[in-house]
Amino acid sequence: MCHPLALEKCRIEITINKQNEVVVLCTVSITAKTGVEMEALTGASVAALTIYDMCKAFSHDIVIKDTRLIEKTGGKSDFKRES
Repeated sequence: MCHPLALEKCRIEITINKQNEVVVLCTVSITAKTGVEMEALTGASVAALTIYDMCKAFSHDIVIKDTRLIEKTGGKSDFKRES
């Protein structure tokens, strides 16, 4: 986010879970010595905001919540959230 990166992959998956919540998953990858978790979190956030914008005519009670990192490999350290 503070320097330009040539992203090699950016994929957005949108699903609906058992609680009828929309789940947005953004996967980003790069071959470099830096992490791209901020780019992935930004991608997921923009997708969620877009869904809100497209659905606000149905309800203004839509809540965007729980934006979080699920998994990261490379960069200074790896991370995987326990389910």
